[in-house]
Amino acid sequence: MELIVFLIIAFVVIFVIAYRNSSGESVYKYISKTAGNIYDKYAPYSFKEIREKVKDLGQEYTTRQYTIQIVVFAVGAAVITYLYFYSLIVSFIYAVIAVAVIPYLTYLRCKRVYSEFIFEQIQVYTTNVIMEFGTTQAFVKALEGVYESDVLEDPVKSDVKLMIDLAYDNGTIEESINFFNQKYDYYIVKNTHQLFLQITNEGSKDSGDALENMSQDIDMLVEAVYRDRIDRANFHKKFLQFGIILYLMVMLVQFLLGVESYIALLDNLFVQLLLHAIIIINTLFLLNGEKYYNENVGAE
Repeated sequence: MELIVFLIIAFVVIFVIAYRNSSGESVYKYISKTAGNIYDKYAPYSFKEIREKVKDLGQEYTTRQYTIQIVVFAVGAAVITYLYFYSLIVSFIYAVIAVAVIPYLTYLRCKRVYSEFIFEQIQVYTTNVIMEFGTTQAFVKALEGVYESDVLEDPVKSDVKLMIDLAYDNGTIEESINFFNQKYDYYIVKNTHQLFLQITNEGSKDSGDALENMSQDIDMLVEAVYRDRIDRANFHKKFLQFGIILYLMVMLVQFLLGVESYIALLDNLFVQLLLHAIIIINTLFLLNGEKYYNENVGAE
């Protein structure tokens, strides 16, 4: 009976939130605005820039999507933990904790989207600079051609402009290359720049062949990266399914022991601590998996 009451309450909560979201009630708007203000005040500056770029790319979650995520996390955590402890108080506490994890997941997701965007920009940069260099035979002129073609977006575009300015100020391309290599630590960037340095400082009769080989290497790397992203996305889905199944293993225990026998075991403090440990360990397992999936984007 208590479980039925809990599910009814959860349904009412979902209905109220959905209603306020669709009708645009002032209370809902106030909560959204307050949350946004808190984020703007305490979020790291670098992450603010990342999130703004994610918004520009159109990959930031909408308010409705965040609302659905909050409801799913809260209700899911409450239902699962109720099956562990048969306590509304414990379920409510875990629901609040689950919702509190959402900003961290948002942080990870935005970093992944931004990293993938930067890698795509690096691909565009190296490919187009090689093409421009094949025509101009001058690194700075190649940079200017890529910059003026508007194929790049900020922040990479602004950094290319800074490279051009550094080259004219210093009369050499070494500082420009060092700056870009340090900011965008990719093998394709370093290898491409090393080739340009060699051609510029030493000259090369076979620069056309060398540039063509470099362009092919970049294409092969990019193909491998996108194939890796597809594989990781498929593995990520299976990983989440496995994590959810681990949470629900308690149902198997109840099936074997019987619900009444299981509830009787909950009077034992050691059993309750063990159940809490299972939930915490499994949650940390899922969070570490999410961290790996979003931070190790397989760029190189």
